[in-house]
Amino acid sequence: MAEADVIIIGAGASGLMCAIEAGKRGRKVLVLDHANKAGKKILMSGGGRCNFTNYSIEPDNYISHNPHFCKSALSRYTQWDFLALIGRYQIPFHERDHGQLFCNESALDILNMLLAECDKAGVIVQLNTRIESVERLADRFHLKTSNGSFICQSLVVATGGLSIPKMGATPFGYKIAQQFGINVLPTSAGLVPFTLQPEDKEKFSALSGIAVPCVVSNKRQSFSENVLFTHRGLSGPAILQISSYWRAGEEIVINLLPQVNLDAELKSKRQQKIKSKLKTILEGYLPKRLVSSFLPEDLLDLSIQDVSDKQIQQVTDQIHNWTIKPNSTEGYRTAEVTSGGVDCDAVSSKTMECKQVPGLYFIGEVLDVTGWLGGYNFQWAWSSAWCAGQYV
Repeated sequence: MAEADVIIIGAGASGLMCAIEAGKRGRKVLVLDHANKAGKKILMSGGGRCNFTNYSIEPDNYISHNPHFCKSALSRYTQWDFLALIGRYQIPFHERDHGQLFCNESALDILNMLLAECDKAGVIVQLNTRIESVERLADRFHLKTSNGSFICQSLVVATGGLSIPKMGATPFGYKIAQQFGINVLPTSAGLVPFTLQPEDKEKFSALSGIAVPCVVSNKRQSFSENVLFTHRGLSGPAILQISSYWRAGEEIVINLLPQVNLDAELKSKRQQKIKSKLKTILEGYLPKRLVSSFLPEDLLDLSIQDVSDKQIQQVTDQIHNWTIKPNSTEGYRTAEVTSGGVDCDAVSSKTMECKQVPGLYFIGEVLDVTGWLGGYNFQWAWSSAWCAGQYV
């Protein structure tokens, strides 16, 4: 039976980061993963460029039943700490909207950096290894796997969530928590596109491929970014963001033209005695196909001179306050993250160790901490893993 000081289940972002930190402390670290490759989700993230962190990381960018839980880790290992690591490896990167940071070349740069650091710290990463059972006997964890049995003092669960099952996502981390009597909060797909009700889908599927800058809101939150119409429903950054705050059966409100006061614009055009059709004026602001899907043809064909105040109100309501009730989300198949997970109240925010089970740690996405789109989930992986790595 092979023995290690620390066994980490999961060779993703948080698992590798924790392994590095534990290895630096002279701990004998073994990382086990059922996949045939480490860091699969790192490689596919950000369209292959890995949105690895954000210039502006605040606890408010995270959703959890315990909103204070993430504060300690995020303040002890920050985006600047991760950027310093990237700097040492001279990985070129660039900033996109809202402080999002991406590799210039490839997400492989990040993965290679993590594996090089593991190597330096003497970490062993063993792939193609399925965990069959986990037991705690005396003060040791015993693992039976498809590649033999292992024993360790500290067991770290870095298995991620349920999103993108084709990349190998499973509920294994939640099962370990439940086996040890740790509460797991209900999970759902987060940062995920919406599907529409059949009649809405039929009406708007012709707009597939159109993206417009919008403000998308519900009663709890509001995001200002692009909305993309798809053949299944609605996607784009603003939709992915609001999806983490959406509950089934709720409506969302979309302002399709937030940068213009349409009421004032249309009344001003009418006052200037402009002869253009309403349709022509609106097509100056929004894509043609969108305009004709949202407003009746007989109204659009009117000259602006013939459009009444009441009709202007109808137009501005439809464009500035489009209210729609999504049918559902596309689910874990396309979700970027999993909301919910291992209850943070059961875990120390300083060490990531379970309060009731000494030596058992949970880090990264398996915990009930969900970041916004834009590098926040990777930063949570780095921060929570770094903290655990100081104690395992």
